[in-house]
Amino acid sequence: MKLLLVEDDPAMQLSLTRSFERRGLQVQAVGDGLKALERWAQWRPDVVVLDLSLPGLDGLDVLARARADSLKTPVLILTARGTVGDRILGLNVGADDYLPKPFDLDELMARIQALGRRSGVSPAPQRQTAFCGMQLDGDSGAVYFEDQVLELTPRESALLRALLARPGHAIAKERLFELVFPGELDVQLEAIEVVAYRLRKRIAHTGAQLVTLRGLGYLLKAGA
Repeated sequence: MKLLLVEDDPAMQLSLTRSFERRGLQVQAVGDGLKALERWAQWRPDVVVLDLSLPGLDGLDVLARARADSLKTPVLILTARGTVGDRILGLNVGADDYLPKPFDLDELMARIQALGRRSGVSPAPQRQTAFCGMQLDGDSGAVYFEDQVLELTPRESALLRALLARPGHAIAKERLFELVFPGELDVQLEAIEVVAYRLRKRIAHTGAQLVTLRGLGYLLKAGA
């Protein structure tokens, strides 16, 4: 799937781009309304994720011009402007879906997959990985233990998925923070420690150990 991400916040843009690419999408990202229109017409993406508050040209104007130019790509509006009026206006201009910030990354991905199916494409299937009886379903993002879904908060789930991708390998705290708190600039780095503490308790019965490595980050290993 080819996805055009139109987001003017650099941190959010980088975090989302990395998350999408890890899930098998081809991503091009722009932070300006006029550049978005140009890239849209040239690259012909399968799905567009569009912020509304953009420099150069407002997101709604980008969408209106694209539709006027017969660019029929499915569009998901992703914005902090989450009032009912904004949602109705966006849908009337030609948006296919609307998700207000802050959002859950798994929900965003599910909505993108749904829009991609309208274009006749879907993200590359993700291989399931297993560790200490835990299995990650790359399509749904759910984590199973002995065929039962682990009851995790979205942040705990994001952290566990990242660790399951490379069991036995240390992953930097900063990298994990980007995955667990995407685009949340008002959250301190130390918040990842709270999520790790809670996740450690959630998976204690699996036999896997979440290990803190001072100065390096965290890793997941099999218990003795």
